[in-house]
Amino acid sequence: MIPLARISKACRSYLAGRPLLCSWQVTMRCNFKCGFCSYWKKSPDAPELSIADFKAGAGKLDEMGVSFISIAGGEPFMRADLPEIIKALSQRHLTVLITNGWLVSRKKAREVFKSGLTGVSVSIDFPDAKSHDSQRGVEGAFERAVRALEFFTEERTEPYQRVNLFCVLNRRNIEHIEELILLADGLGVSFMLQPYCPMKNNDASFKLDSKTSARLWALQRKYPNFRSNPEYLRRIDEYIAGGVPSCRAGKSFLNIDSYGNISKCVEAERNIGNIQSLTAGDIAKRLRTEHAKNKCQACWYNCRGEIESMHTIRGLAGALSWLKP
Repeated sequence: MIPLARISKACRSYLAGRPLLCSWQVTMRCNFKCGFCSYWKKSPDAPELSIADFKAGAGKLDEMGVSFISIAGGEPFMRADLPEIIKALSQRHLTVLITNGWLVSRKKAREVFKSGLTGVSVSIDFPDAKSHDSQRGVEGAFERAVRALEFFTEERTEPYQRVNLFCVLNRRNIEHIEELILLADGLGVSFMLQPYCPMKNNDASFKLDSKTSARLWALQRKYPNFRSNPEYLRRIDEYIAGGVPSCRAGKSFLNIDSYGNISKCVEAERNIGNIQSLTAGDIAKRLRTEHAKNKCQACWYNCRGEIESMHTIRGLAGALSWLKP
């Protein structure tokens, strides 16, 4: 069971309408060349925050009421000090990590869980090596990702620590979702997904072009390890048809990049300042201003949809299932 103090904090923030989730890119460096992402094309020499910066930033997020931190990149394991980062962020928050799995060893898997990680997702987009490796731009990516899932599963230090196979749902892999769920089930891990969004690299060829929610719901009823929120899945059709309105970016969630710049979401072009210089009060005030101007409905990323789904009765019930072992 997740520590009750953390659950209580999340409930208080939820009821008070405070931000629940911060997505934090701890590095922009990446060792993959995914066709649906442009991060790997950016400068590998971009400045990165120190452990002291993460500790101070986590304190400000805690003051704001943030309960969850999603640790992302780039590829987080490109940072040799990742366990220390996780430890700094996990002292006051529930932390989850997403990785491509390439750099994960048994030792590293054990270290990140011992540092306080609540859950980890390993990205796999196809059930076969040839297709996955091609989409990720690196030969051997599939084999390393599967091995990472095995390491994480075997090296958990607490029973509540969740391991997920995470899929970027797109036009090219929609017919293989059941195979991916079965792959996850065979490895003893959960399955979660998010639909691709062209905002990442302006390539619409990956975007879904037909209704898929009913199909996903049917698979979720069939396979208990399919753990995406059912309300989140229901609104994928709405996203495909033109977008989900009333985005809660800046109100229910926020983003911090590897420089420490804060924005209402991961795709926002405008930042409101830096975590190192702003107070918690300043951050909260500026985020409220950004949210008030927000009219975007272009994405249905996991970091948005899973949080927004919690603000419906059906979605809240689905989110509470996350607490189950």
